[in-house]
Amino acid sequence: MHHRILGQGLRVSAVGLGAMGMSQSYGPNPGDRDAMIAVLRGAAERGVTFFDTAEVYGPYVNEELVGEALAPLRDDVVIATKFGFRIADGGLDSRPKHVKAVADASLRRLRTDTIDLFYQHRVDPGVPIEDVAGAVGKLVQGGKVRHFGLSEAAAATIRRAHAVHPVTAVQSEYSLWTRDPEPEVLPTCGELGIGFVPFSPLGKGFLTGTVTAGTQFADGDVRAGIPRFTQDNRTANQALVDHVTALAGAKGVTPGQLALAWLLARHPWIVPIPGTRRIERVEENAGATRVPLSADERADLDTLTARIEVRGDRYNDHHMSLVDR
Repeated sequence: MHHRILGQGLRVSAVGLGAMGMSQSYGPNPGDRDAMIAVLRGAAERGVTFFDTAEVYGPYVNEELVGEALAPLRDDVVIATKFGFRIADGGLDSRPKHVKAVADASLRRLRTDTIDLFYQHRVDPGVPIEDVAGAVGKLVQGGKVRHFGLSEAAAATIRRAHAVHPVTAVQSEYSLWTRDPEPEVLPTCGELGIGFVPFSPLGKGFLTGTVTAGTQFADGDVRAGIPRFTQDNRTANQALVDHVTALAGAKGVTPGQLALAWLLARHPWIVPIPGTRRIERVEENAGATRVPLSADERADLDTLTARIEVRGDRYNDHHMSLVDR
């Protein structure tokens, strides 16, 4: 596994692992906890050092899972978690007092003394970002947190936060069919020396070719409520996947590997965190670091969404309202 450097010198594997789906969002949750622990440990054994979780996943149980799985490997891995939601009602709360309380609780669940990367999960319009950055800065000074991150933050917010306490990474949805960070957020990260961590880098499975217009989502699968995943929009968006699949086939790689390789080729400080519940997918995703793209292939993929329009919003109205824009 290759490694990359996020902002402030945080060294991680070039492809990480998002653990959310092990506890929620993609249909019935795995009943075998030991199997998920085996996947997390197996990922680390295969060179993945960057693991992503959050208190709200479950809630709480995903952090507990990650903490138990990685405790024996703690010195060899980087664990990112997040604050900023009011768990009781799904609202936002980034008041400094709440940030500290979440950090203390997350440390217990993760079975560690220090959170490597602590993201604000969503920007809270009720709390100045300067106050949030200051609160995390105090946690850094106290040794409870190593690095500060933001998720789904706009460029102006990133700049304001970074002026108070250095931002190590910004996490947002980014993939071949979600290009929102390109106009402003990615240039800002490049200018300020901040790493960028794409979540849903495989389009919640769509870019792998395993989700089609005929797919029936199970109860509890978040995709059933996302506009981009209506049957009509999946039909319309299939042309994009067909193009990716054809190019991947010509190169002898999987569509998922091609989609990740494109992200890795965008900038050397981009580290995608695809999620999975299967060790064979961990191995496949890690293989993307060994997929070269020619200048022509990169140019082709760079302009793909300009040629093939993506249909449907990436979130429903409620979740779009939580994105800082």
